[in-house]
Order: sequence, then structure tokens, then C-alpha cells
Amino acid sequence: MDKQTAGKDALGGFAPEFAALNDDVLFGEVWSREVQLSLRDRSLITVTALMSMGLVDSSFQYHLTTAKKNGVTKSEIAEALTHLAFYAGWPKAWAAFRMAKEVWLEEGNTETSDKAEYEEGLPFPIGQPNDAFAQYFVGQSYLAPLSTSQVGIFNVTFEPGCRNNWHTHHAKSGGGQILACIGGRGYYQEWGKPARVLTPGDIVNIPAGVKHWHGAAPDSWFSHLAVEVPGEAATNEWQEPVTDEEYQNL
Repeated sequence: MDKQTAGKDALGGFAPEFAALNDDVLFGEVWSREVQLSLRDRSLITVTALMSMGLVDSSFQYHLTTAKKNGVTKSEIAEALTHLAFYAGWPKAWAAFRMAKEVWLEEGNTETSDKAEYEEGLPFPIGQPNDAFAQYFVGQSYLAPLSTSQVGIFNVTFEPGCRNNWHTHHAKSGGGQILACIGGRGYYQEWGKPARVLTPGDIVNIPAGVKHWHGAAPDSWFSHLAVEVPGEAATNEWQEPVTDEEYQNL
């Protein structure tokens, strides 16, 4: 185990005896007794103790990171925290799982880590995979309903290269859609017109009856709020996909 200096770094000038006990005894002697208990087992015991006390803070994150380093797998920590939930408390488990998900984010899964990093910079959550409308998208999109009363507002997120099909909002009066861009870089295009690049802060007003599509740039995630404009007999007509040739020519 690496030489621990956290006590001296944080409290060496204020409480040198405590700092020495933390660094030299707890971590220098107790944690080093691997014949009696492996580092992996000591990590699991420590995580269990901290979660049981509700100490899901920076020290808990440190010990989760140490547990991963000491060989505890994602499936093992998930099972351990699930087991602990029945004894330590359900709210404590939720807090622990949120931190564990960050620590055990698959290092080899670039898509997952990129998604998590991108979502951290958004004011609204990405939500869940947009499976209900997947047939109308090229690539993976995500949907987070923000308001479903008065006016529908949804955060729609596109992975790099994802775009929706050409489509048209119809209404006898009113209707249409407003896009408010909140993250990444994307495109909006109306039928017969050049595509428009969209970045955070851009607003797109889409009247009823206008055929259009929108989505992410090839090298960027993209998110916009989709605001449903109230209208009489409002419907949405999904049409043909944006071809790879059309998209690559932008």
C-alpha cells in the first residue's frame, strides 16, 4: 500500500499526534498486515463501516477508490452495498451507490465516460434512452421530461452523429415547436434550406407545417430543450431519415 500522508498534509501543524496515528499506525501498520487480512477485505470492511455510519463523504469516496484499486469489482461492490442496504438503511445505500457509480465507471468504456462527463456540464439531466422514438432516429438519443403540464418541455440529448428523421409538426392553428440549445454542438435544417449550426444559447422557432430535422454534430454531443407550442389538433408527422450523404455534406 502507498505511504499515507493525508494526516500530516491536513493536520500535521494542528494535531501532529493524530496525524501520526492516522498515517503511521492506521495506514502504516494496521492496513499493512496483509497476512491476517488482505487489502481487498480491509477495503470492504472499511466501506461497510463508513456506509453504516452514514459517512458518505470524501473519505468514503477515497475508500471506494482504494477498494477498486485493491481488486473489488463493480459487481462485488454493487452486491455489497445492496446487502448493506437492508442493515444500514436504504437512503444510505442510495447515497453510496451514487458515489460508487462514479468510481467504478468503466475506464475502457469511452462512450460511458464521455456521456457522464458531458452530462456534468448540463443544467438538466440527460434522462433515459429514447427507446419509444428510436425508430425515428439515426444513432442513440436520450429523453428527460422536464414539464408535462401547461406546456410540454423535454430535454433531448443526441450522441455524436445522432439525428432525428425529417418531420413536420401539424396544427389547425398554433402548434409547432421551440428548441432552446443547452449543450454541445448540433444542426437544424429546414427542407430546401442550408443547415444551421446550433450551440448553447441558440433558439430555434419552428412553425407548424415546416419540414425539418435536428441532431448532433459528428464530433459532439448535443442537447436542446424541446418546447411543445400549444395548438389546435396538433400532431407530428415523422418522415424519411436524413441520409448519411446529406449529413456528411453539411
